[in-house]
Amino acid sequence: MDLPLFTVLVDIPRVWDRLAVVEDRLRQVTVASTPFLTEVAQHGLQAGGKRYRPLLAQVAAELGPNPGDEPVEAGVAVELVHLGSLYHDDVIDEASTRRGAVSVNANWTNTVAILAGDFLLARASEVAAPLGEEAVSLIARTYANLVEGQALELRLRDSIDHGPDQYYEVIGGKTASLIRTSARLGAMTGGADPAHVEAISEWGWEMGLVFQMTDDVLDLVADEAFLGKPAGSDMLEGTHTLPVLYAVGGPDGAEIRATLADGRPDPSTVTRLLDIVRSGGFVDRVLDEAVDRAMVAEKAIARVASGSLVDVFANLDRYLLDRVEAARRR
Repeated sequence: MDLPLFTVLVDIPRVWDRLAVVEDRLRQVTVASTPFLTEVAQHGLQAGGKRYRPLLAQVAAELGPNPGDEPVEAGVAVELVHLGSLYHDDVIDEASTRRGAVSVNANWTNTVAILAGDFLLARASEVAAPLGEEAVSLIARTYANLVEGQALELRLRDSIDHGPDQYYEVIGGKTASLIRTSARLGAMTGGADPAHVEAISEWGWEMGLVFQMTDDVLDLVADEAFLGKPAGSDMLEGTHTLPVLYAVGGPDGAEIRATLADGRPDPSTVTRLLDIVRSGGFVDRVLDEAVDRAMVAEKAIARVASGSLVDVFANLDRYLLDRVEAARRR
């Protein structure tokens, strides 16, 4: 996350005051009795990160009458779930870097990364416990959703025979569920009215889908300098996102199937596949769907936000929509 940019988008000083406390609390709660585990657990924190989910929790807390300290703990809990899941994801993907730094699994071992991820997830539950039974249940259920989304993605790896429904099931589980929970838990701990909690949850779900959809599109249309990895990396890893799935049903679908029939494509073959997806209008089709979902999110938040808070949520929506437009121009 570009913090200077987000400071402008979210012009609520006490949101940033609480987010600064979130950062301190993250360092506090990741201290283990074993110094080695502390070092590993804090490795991902020191690499930085967007802190997008804790920020959403603090903004959503503004729907309540007078947010206190509890939204801080909500932000800490959701970021710990996010970070712990990233440790596990890097083992699954055999990743060597994360956030521009060497990944935990590459720096130590897969076993160490799994144990540290488990530690972070356990700490998330511990942090959420004082917030009440509903908060703990929400954190647990969300992590189950993350695992289910990741498991389905693994099962579908190298397959082009699934469609949009399963794609949305994957990204709903692995991405949108935690973004929704971040907004929901922030509103709950801020003391928001139950109807407002439901509305912000709907907003978080739709914007979580948009967040992942734009990421998937950028993997297909941006260059390596922008991405920090080769364009088409998802295809190289056997993950076929929505634009590719739509292209399989298009005029060049037979060529795509033939190309992928023997397994994952090599980099030179990916270039041809990217040309098909980009030129066939499939990227625009997905981006149009992303815009439609953002409009649903805006309608949800319009039911509950008022005054300057409307502008803040509109700015957050616009941030993702600007990513959509940037993707169109690439």
